[in-house]
Amino acid sequence: MEFSDILRRRQMVRSYTDEPVSDEAVERVLEGLRRAPSAGFSQGHRVVVVTDPKLRQAAADIAEARYVELGFPRWIASAPVHLYVCTREASYHERYNAAEAVRPGYDEIPWPVPFWWFDCGALFMMLTLASLNEGLATGMVSSVYTDELQALGDVVDLPDDVALAGIITVGHEDTSVRMPIPPGAATRKPNSELVEWRRA
Repeated sequence: MEFSDILRRRQMVRSYTDEPVSDEAVERVLEGLRRAPSAGFSQGHRVVVVTDPKLRQAAADIAEARYVELGFPRWIASAPVHLYVCTREASYHERYNAAEAVRPGYDEIPWPVPFWWFDCGALFMMLTLASLNEGLATGMVSSVYTDELQALGDVVDLPDDVALAGIITVGHEDTSVRMPIPPGAATRKPNSELVEWRRA
């Protein structure tokens, strides 16, 4: 598949068929993890792969209510694979503090951008595009509420030093289901509104 085709297919899917996804396809998707960028090569990203129907339903029970309120049918548990995209902030501090051993007096950078979250976004996109390359569809589940995000992490028993950014749902899109368009839904803005040039 051409990369331009993959980009065109990138969208959030909220309807899946019951067709399974092979472990081999998931393993190929996860190869992207090793190529994902991380500040200072800290490698703080973590991924939990969930195929257990009970755990997928547990995540749906926590996060689905707001989608149903918007008029979407229930969909989270129907995705046969959930990829929990997580980060371990301590990996970044450990990596940068270790520099003091070879550069005496070195202080850890002040992190005006928390790159453990920035890198999660890069990993999310790499895993999403890798899934599309396998002929799969993806969606995203997360929360703006700390307690709900914590509850989602508790579903897979995340360690205390690992934080959840969100869950990528992976499967085969059910194109027979027409998703409702929520009131006030945004449309794609043209690049002319999003991009500025500084030419010589």
